[in-house]
Amino acid sequence: MTQVSMLADPVRLRLLSLIASHEGGEACVCDLTGPFDVSQPTISHHLKVLREAGLVGSERRGTWVYYWVLPTALARMSSLLQTSAEPTEVGAC
Repeated sequence: MTQVSMLADPVRLRLLSLIASHEGGEACVCDLTGPFDVSQPTISHHLKVLREAGLVGSERRGTWVYYWVLPTALARMSSLLQTSAEPTEVGAC
């Protein structure tokens, strides 16, 4: 799966957005479970998928894991999205 397709799941897309917009640019997993109607293990699974896709980094600090969005991943995704969103010319009929 590509990095962009990893965001096809609305939970992962929202997690990425929450992490990116969190104060200080990183979020504790404890800050990420409240906004969702899914279990904590499900959130952990989605975070693992984002981490394995190279979209977020993580670090354990004591009992908590902190996540941040990797800037290079965002730059690559932005470039891909801009390329795929460019309008194509349609010939006259």
